[in-house]
Amino acid sequence: MPTEPTYKERLAGLDTFMFDVDGVFTDNRVLLMPDMDPVRTFHSRDAYAVQLAVREGLRIVIVTGGHSDGVVQSFHRLGVTEVHTRTRDKFVLVQGLIADGRLDPARAAYMGDDIPDLRVMRHVALACCPNDAAEEVKAISHFVSRAPGGAGCVRDLLEQALKVKGLWLTDAAYTW
Repeated sequence: MPTEPTYKERLAGLDTFMFDVDGVFTDNRVLLMPDMDPVRTFHSRDAYAVQLAVREGLRIVIVTGGHSDGVVQSFHRLGVTEVHTRTRDKFVLVQGLIADGRLDPARAAYMGDDIPDLRVMRHVALACCPNDAAEEVKAISHFVSRAPGGAGCVRDLLEQALKVKGLWLTDAAYTW
């Protein structure tokens, strides 16, 4: 009887890494001020891993229900060109990318933390989450990071992917 592949075995065949924002890149806290975009903080090691993954040829896709010009600009500075904001139904967006031939779910991972992420996570090769994700999300995840949202879970996943692919500590790693 064949066994399920480990998450590291799954990582080897992936080239696309999709991420939610709030609860994954952030700790779910949002500072709300009158007449301003919500203010969020990102972990600098997550940002480092994203820009390195992009430079090493991995595709990073951001899928979030919210919108903030600061979030979009931050991802663009890291080299991420696919930032989907105001995404009311993430699964509909992903289905559209698949239908257009722009996404192969068999070569994709998705890291989410809450109920709106579940349907996408069920349709990719590697479902991932931070260690403080909703229990329903943890239950279907192939990989639960040792780190919580906003505190290195993105780095955890991308570092492992880069290591599996032999792309960790290359010459590109020593520059930002």
